[in-house]
Amino acid sequence: MFCAIGLVLLTLAFASPGTQVLGKLFQGPTEEILKRAYDVIIVGAGAGGGATASRLTEDPRVRVLLIEAGGSDFMNLNISVPARASTLSRSRFDWNFTTVPQVGLDNRAVLYPRGFVLGGSTAINQMVFCRGTKDDYDRWARLTGDEGWSFEKLAPFVRSVDRMTLPTDRHNTSGQFDPSIHHHVGTVPISVAGFPLPINSRVINTTAQLPDLFPFNLDYNSGDTIGIGWTQSTIHDGRRVTSATSYLAEAWSRSNLDIVVNTRVTKVLPVGYESGKPVMRGVEIAQTAGGRTHTLKAREEVVLSAGSIKTPHILLLSGIGDASYLSSMGIQPLVDLPAVGRNLHDHAFLGNSWLVNSNDTLDNLRVNSTLAAEALTQWQANGTGPLGIAGGSQFGWLRVPNASDFFAALGVADPSAGATSAHFELITTDGFISKRIAPPTEGHFFSFITAVISPTARGNVTLNSTDPFDAPIINPNLLGTDVDIAVMREAVKAARSFVAAPAWSDYIISEFGAFAEAHTDEELDAYIRNNTDTVDHPVGTVAMGKGAQGALDSDLKVKGTIGLRVVDASAFPFIPSGHTQGPTYILAERAAAMILRDI
Repeated sequence: MFCAIGLVLLTLAFASPGTQVLGKLFQGPTEEILKRAYDVIIVGAGAGGGATASRLTEDPRVRVLLIEAGGSDFMNLNISVPARASTLSRSRFDWNFTTVPQVGLDNRAVLYPRGFVLGGSTAINQMVFCRGTKDDYDRWARLTGDEGWSFEKLAPFVRSVDRMTLPTDRHNTSGQFDPSIHHHVGTVPISVAGFPLPINSRVINTTAQLPDLFPFNLDYNSGDTIGIGWTQSTIHDGRRVTSATSYLAEAWSRSNLDIVVNTRVTKVLPVGYESGKPVMRGVEIAQTAGGRTHTLKAREEVVLSAGSIKTPHILLLSGIGDASYLSSMGIQPLVDLPAVGRNLHDHAFLGNSWLVNSNDTLDNLRVNSTLAAEALTQWQANGTGPLGIAGGSQFGWLRVPNASDFFAALGVADPSAGATSAHFELITTDGFISKRIAPPTEGHFFSFITAVISPTARGNVTLNSTDPFDAPIINPNLLGTDVDIAVMREAVKAARSFVAAPAWSDYIISEFGAFAEAHTDEELDAYIRNNTDTVDHPVGTVAMGKGAQGALDSDLKVKGTIGLRVVDASAFPFIPSGHTQGPTYILAERAAAMILRDI
C-alpha cells in the first residue's frame, strides 16, 4: 500500500515530551493518491484546513485528502522557536507575496507574508490567540441571518479549540487570565508568556495608575476585549503550536486521512450540473508551472481553505467571480459572483519605539551573538528562556474617546462591531520593533505596536495572469481612508499617554527616530503613512453575506455552486477586532460540523 517514493513516515513529538504520533505524508501526487476515492478534498493545511481535516476524519466513514502547496518541514527550528517568528517572512515557508503600492502608505508596496508549509500561516504568525468579541460574532450573525454565528451559539466550538496550559516556566498565573472561561480538553494549547520581562510590572502598574484610560482586563477572551491584559499565545512548553502540531497531530494515525504536500490546486472543476448549477467536486493539481497536471474528484465536497489570498485566486482562475472581469482576462465565466476577491481588509501595523534606561531588554538577543547562542541552547534543552516568548507579555484593545462624536466628525458610523470591540490595539514589545526600518545596532528600547483594529478601508485580490503559478495582484488598501488614519493617530497618542504614567518615569528616556519628530496631527499623519505596514491579518475576500455583497451562504457554500465550500478567513464578512488565528479555528470547527451533517 505504501509508496516508497511518495510516502514519508514522520515521527512527531507534539503534545508533551515523550508523546509521539506516527503518521503518513505524501510528498507529491503519487499513483496511490490519484487512484484513491475521497469523500472530501481540502485545499490548504492552515488553521481552516487543518482543523477541518481533523474533525472530519474523526468519523471513520469519511475519507479526506488534504492538499498543501508548501512543504512538510513544519517542525523546522525557526518555526518552532517563538522568538524567531520574524525570520519567517521571505523564507521558504512564505508564499512571498507583495502588495501593489498602497496609496495610504505613501505609495509603498509592502511584503504580505502567508504561510507556505503544513500549518499554513499558523506556522509563521506571531502566535497570539484571540477568540474575538461578542459583538464581532453577533454582527456576523446579523449580516448572514444565521444565529449559529452568534457568540452564544459558537460557545461549543470555542470549547473544542481552547486548551489553556501552564506557561513554560510554570509560574503562578493567578490574576493573568480567568480560568472559569477556559477549557482543558480543546485541541489548541494556549498559555500566557513563560518568561518574565522587566517591563511586565510597569505595564500592569499603569493600568492601576491610569484606570480610566487603560483599564485592566483580566481576560480579553471573555468576549469583551477592552482594556490591557496578559497575552495568550499558541505556545506550549516554549514551542510554537500550529494547526499541524495540534489538529493534524490528533489525526495523523487515522487511516482515512491522506496528506499531500508540495502540490498546488490550480483550479476547481465542475464534474456535472444539478438544477442548472455546476457541481464543483473536481480539482486540478500541479507541482510546477507548465508541468504535468492531474485531476481529482471528491465524492461529496471540495473545501477551499487556501487563505484570504489563494482561495479567491483559485476561484477566479476557475471561472467563479465577476463575469465581465473574468471575460476580460480571457477566462470563461462559470458562475457570476462579483463578491469573489473583493472586501479584502486587514489590520494596519505601526511600530513606535522609545529609548529606555536599561541594559536588560530583548534587544540583547539581536546584537549579542553569544547571548543568543546561550538562549538557543537553553531553549533546546527544555523550551525555557527568552526564545520561548514572542516579544511581549501584555497588550490591549481600546476605543477612541467619545467615539460617537469622533466618527460623526469624520462623516461615518462607528466601524467597530460594538462596545466590546476595539478601534485600535496596543501591543507591548520589550525591544525595538519596526517593519519599516532596520533595527539600531546599539541601544535598548521599549516599543508599542499600534494597530487599526476596525478598519474602514477595503481592497481586493485580482489576477495578474491566467497562469496559476503567477501570484495574484494584492491590494489590501492599508490606511486607505481618512478614518483609518485618524484612528491610527489616536492610537499613537494613546501609546504616548501610556508611557507618561508614573510607572515609566525612571525608565523611558526619549522617543526614537522619526517618531520623536512627529507632534502635530499633520506630522503624525506623515509619520504614520511613512512607517505603517500590515499585521498580516487579511480577511473577507470570499465573504459570507446576503445578496450581491456575499460570495458565500451562511453555511460557507459558494453561491451558485454545488459541492464547494470555503473554510478560512476569506469567509469573514468583517475582520474580528482581534487576531485572526483563533476565529479561523472557531469557524472551521463549525464548518466541519456542517459538512458532517450534510454528507
